[in-house]
Amino acid sequence: MTLTADLSASTSFDLGPARALSCRECRHQIPLAAEFACPQCFGPLEVAYDFGTVTRESIEAGPKSIWRYQQLLPVPSNVREHPNTEPGLTRLIKADRLGAELGIRNLWVKDDTGNPTHSFKDRVVAVALAAARELGFTVLCCPSTGNLANAVAAAASRAGWDSVVLIPSSLEQAKVQMTAVYGGTLLAVDGNYDDVNRLATELAAEHEDWAFVNVNVRPYYAEGSKTLGFEVAEQLGWRLPEQVVIPVASGSQLTKVDKSFTELGALGLVEPTPYKIFGAQATGCSPVSKAFAEGHDVIQPVRPDTIARSLAIGNPADGPYVLDTTRRTGGAVADVSDEEVVAAIRLLARTEGVFAETAGGVTVATTKKLVETGQLDPDAETVLLITGDGLKTLDAVADQVGPTATVPATTKAVRAALADRA
Repeated sequence: MTLTADLSASTSFDLGPARALSCRECRHQIPLAAEFACPQCFGPLEVAYDFGTVTRESIEAGPKSIWRYQQLLPVPSNVREHPNTEPGLTRLIKADRLGAELGIRNLWVKDDTGNPTHSFKDRVVAVALAAARELGFTVLCCPSTGNLANAVAAAASRAGWDSVVLIPSSLEQAKVQMTAVYGGTLLAVDGNYDDVNRLATELAAEHEDWAFVNVNVRPYYAEGSKTLGFEVAEQLGWRLPEQVVIPVASGSQLTKVDKSFTELGALGLVEPTPYKIFGAQATGCSPVSKAFAEGHDVIQPVRPDTIARSLAIGNPADGPYVLDTTRRTGGAVADVSDEEVVAAIRLLARTEGVFAETAGGVTVATTKKLVETGQLDPDAETVLLITGDGLKTLDAVADQVGPTATVPATTKAVRAALADRA
C-alpha cells in the first residue's frame, strides 16, 4: 500500500515499513501513534505498510527468530540491538499418525510450544515491546487469560522494564506462578477476562507511560501473529497450505494469519493459491462459532464456562473479522465440548509426542469434528496451529493420566503389570 506524501511525512517514528494506522471499517488513516480506535468512526485500527523489496533470500539469511521477517513487521530498524526473547521459527511437524486418526491424508502441526514462554504470545509481545519502546513507553502491561501474562512478564524482565499484568483470579495456578516468577507486578482481579480487559482500558488512559500490549499498542502487537503464517509458508517450501485450523480467543491470530498469506502473495514470495481458514472454539465460550452457525454478522457476548481458559473471551474484539475471513476463504468456525478437548489433548500427545494446552485440544477436536461433518476436506493439505504447552494446563488431564501401575521392585511384578496392560 502506498500512502500520501504528507501522511508519511507526519510520521516521526521508525517502525520499519509501517507508514500509518488504517481503520478496518472506514479506511481512514492516521499517522503512527499509540492509538487503537479510529477518530472518525471508532473502528479498530491496524498497521498499513509501504513494503520495499523483500526476497526469499533476504528472509532466509536472517536470524532464526521472528526478526527474519523484520521487513514485514512494524518494528524499528535497530530492533535486534535491544534485548528481546527472540521467539519464532518453531517446528512444523508432519503429523502422519494424527492424520490417520483424524482421517486427513496430508496433515501438519505447527508446534508453537517451543517459544520462550511456551506459547505463540511471545511473538506478539516481542513486536509490541519493540513498537512500545519506539513510541516512548517504559512499562509493559496487559490483561490476560494466562499465556500473554507469561510472555509480557518475561519480555519485560529480559528488556529491563517494569511490568503490570492483570489476570482473572480463577486462572490456572501454573500460569499464575509462571507469570509471578519473573518479578513484575501481577494483579489477580475478581471477575472474568472481559472485566479484566475493561479495567486495563481504564488504566491505559490514566498511565501515559504504560504500554498495554493488547490495548493502546494493539495494532502493532497484533501484527506479531503474522509470523506464524510467514513461518508456515516458508517451512512448506514457500507455498501456502490449502487449509488451516486456528483456535479463536479474541480472533486476532486467525485474521493476522490470513493477512500474512495475503501479503506473501502480493509480494511474490509465494504463489497466491486459494486457502481455507477454520476457527476453533470451546463450546463453553463459543460466541463466534454460534454466530457463524446462525449466519449472523454480529457477535453476541457470552459468559465463559470452559476448561479452555486461554480461549475464554466472551466478547472477542476480532470476532466479526473472524466471520468475514472464514466465510471469504470458504472455511468455517466450530466448537467442541470440554470432554472432547481433553480427549484431543491426549490424542495429539499419543500420536505425535506434542503435549498441548487446552487451546490445542480445542484445535485438534474441532478439526476432527470438521472432518466428520464434511466441512474440512480430508484430501487437502492441512495445518493445525498448536499455540501453547500442556504443562500450563495440567489440571485438564490430571485426573485421567498417571502411572500404568505401581509395582514392587521385582521383575516378576513388572511382567505381571505388562501382561495386565496387554
